[in-house]
Amino acid sequence: MLLSAAALLPAQTGDLAVLLKGTAALAFVDKDGKVLAHAPVTAHPHEMVFSADGRYLFTTDNGTMTIEQAGTGGNFVSIIDVKARKKVGEINLGKYRRPHGIDLDRATGTLYVTTELPDQLLAIDTKTRAVKRTYETGGKTAHMVVLGPGAKHAYISHSNSANIGVIELSSGKVKLLATGQRPEGSVRSPDGKFVYVVNRESAAVDVVDTAKQEIVGKVATGKGPVRIAVTPDGKQIIYACMHDEVVEFAETATRKVVGRTEKLPGPLVSLTVSPDGKYAFASAEERDLVYVISVAERKVVKKIQLPKGSHPDPVFALE
Repeated sequence: MLLSAAALLPAQTGDLAVLLKGTAALAFVDKDGKVLAHAPVTAHPHEMVFSADGRYLFTTDNGTMTIEQAGTGGNFVSIIDVKARKKVGEINLGKYRRPHGIDLDRATGTLYVTTELPDQLLAIDTKTRAVKRTYETGGKTAHMVVLGPGAKHAYISHSNSANIGVIELSSGKVKLLATGQRPEGSVRSPDGKFVYVVNRESAAVDVVDTAKQEIVGKVATGKGPVRIAVTPDGKQIIYACMHDEVVEFAETATRKVVGRTEKLPGPLVSLTVSPDGKYAFASAEERDLVYVISVAERKVVKKIQLPKGSHPDPVFALE
């Protein structure tokens, strides 16, 4: 049973940062589901990542709503001060347009951002706010990126060439791994041994061994896995199924599905997990709705209705 929008979130979740693709803003939402503040960014942001100290969020302002949409899109990464709840700067990517995936080397503060036009991986110095190196990704439509252990490699999912580009960041050398159709979301295991990549149109998660740089297993999933997260203990992967409109849970040890939520009217476009692993957050973009899911109970404990046209995408819990 869904709780009302006015019901309290469990105290442990705190406030949320919700990236609004439709209204080009980062919304700060309290535990009562009330929108506290909007930090405007540039058009149609898709993904975000925290700075190493948690003070800032960096958003990729793609400029288009979907990767299928034609156009040159945008070329900015916005910088939001989490405490002040406002945009404090931006990084101009110049000729590199339609930024999408983003990850951070926490040791150096270097941002890694994928762009779709052209297909590139950008290394960005957050102090100078400048692109310091670019990499060929080896595939078509560079989508999400996740860094491997020690930030020695970057793993790029290519949505329109059905492969993962594994880039050695020191040399730029690329190794391609064949996947299922439409690879999208990805996540690294807490111990760094594996990267999990969902294949939206093949109903599977590919398991990449980061030492071997090979796909060593698969998880058969529901239809349309689109975004994925892993619990802090590394025991479960949790992912949103766009077509089935559910969130599924699979064990990493057995690589088998062990549960799913009830049907969540969507389609779902995002999936993140709170730092304590107690809650998952899934957005139904077309319904302007965020579902808060108890990981232990595998059920929705709250839904947050946002203003019409917000089109929420990723959701981060604020500690």
